Amino acid sequence: MRKDLVVTPDDRPGVLAEIAETLAEAGVNIEACSAFTGGGRSVVHLLVDDDVAGVEVLEAKGLAVHAARNVAIAQLSNEPGSLAAATRRIHDAGINIEQAYFANDNRLVVVSEDPEGVRDALAEIA
Repeated sequence: MRKDLVVTPDDRPGVLAEIAETLAEAGVNIEACSAFTGGGRSVVHLLVDDDVAGVEVLEAKGLAVHAARNVAIAQLSNEPGSLAAATRRIHDAGINIEQAYFANDNRLVVVSEDPEGVRDALAEIA
């Protein structure tokens, strides 16, 4: 099962470059990233091809990984309404979306307490 890695470094210039370079130097590919700042902190969500190695190299660099949460990933079509249809199916299954972002190739990454339920809800469109 794939994992969403959450890193919360200080909000400072170059921190995202540092994270990306650290992973690249270790041969860990970033497939998706969501990053924002607030209150002097950054919050970076990462989907990488090797979460074990990703956590290891980030923490060795002094970048604490605060969470490694299981995710559901679904391939969506690149047309109006595809996100609406996917999130409606998740809602209709009674599942709360805690985090969502897009990965390369229009793949929707969903973090929830029930990633298997999300996968089931999106099985027909994925």
